[in-house]
Amino acid sequence: MPKIAIIGPGAIGGLVAAWLCQNDRNDVSVCVRTPIRHIHADTPYGSFEAHPKILTEPSQGEPVDWVLVATKSYDSDKAAAWFEGLCHDRTQVAILQNGVEHVERFSQYLPEERILPIVVQCPSERTEPEKVCQRRPASLITPNTEAGEAFAELFSRTKIDILVEDDFLTLAWRKLCLNAAGAVMALTLIPAKVAHNEDAAKIMEGIIKEGAAVARAEGANLDDSVVDFVISTYQKAPGDSVNSLHADRVIGRPMEIDLRNGVIVRLGKKHGIATPYNEMVVALLNAIEARG
Repeated sequence: MPKIAIIGPGAIGGLVAAWLCQNDRNDVSVCVRTPIRHIHADTPYGSFEAHPKILTEPSQGEPVDWVLVATKSYDSDKAAAWFEGLCHDRTQVAILQNGVEHVERFSQYLPEERILPIVVQCPSERTEPEKVCQRRPASLITPNTEAGEAFAELFSRTKIDILVEDDFLTLAWRKLCLNAAGAVMALTLIPAKVAHNEDAAKIMEGIIKEGAAVARAEGANLDDSVVDFVISTYQKAPGDSVNSLHADRVIGRPMEIDLRNGVIVRLGKKHGIATPYNEMVVALLNAIEARG
């Protein structure tokens, strides 16, 4: 029976924990700051309650086979505080965060071979401290490695699809382009329907093309067809859909600016690629965040 600890029971971590509890082969714990009694999940497949073990202090942690980190990127240091109690020398740590720097973000805490990057495609919200809502089918993408195959097995009795992919880098950058374009929603405070506005879509196009150029320089197989993919994804989404950057701005949480658009700017400079659209986004969002 695999022992699994999920750090961060937010929209993603809470939903993943709830589904993992549906596989009776798993022994699931959830690491939280504020105690909860259970997790109630509303999903396209019905509603259910999950009752994982609840840990509120890193000192309560005991060694597990898998740690799944599902915090915001800016809480990575706090997440790593749990590693000492949860990890032994064979524990695999899966990083369920946005961006393309999963391994780099945690390599100061763990050997790189024990860090598994995961691309999350999971439209969910945490609507109450003990409740998550999954709006559409969810999938997690993992590299095609031995660890990736083992990760997929954890979800074998759940409704979350695990995609084990050879070209993980390209898919990670494609998701980053999707997230980067979502900055238009955070700036305008208009949900996904903003993608139907011709001028807003042109700005999104500029953001995406810069991201694709940097992705290619980093070794990803991503051409400008990703522009149509991203914009059509937003246009096909429910008009009131809100991405996490938008949601974080609305409720006054820190925004993952560097993780989404900042990384395109940083790596663009590394490769000598101009990224004026993303530089504008970063500057404006930083100004908004500095204003408080």
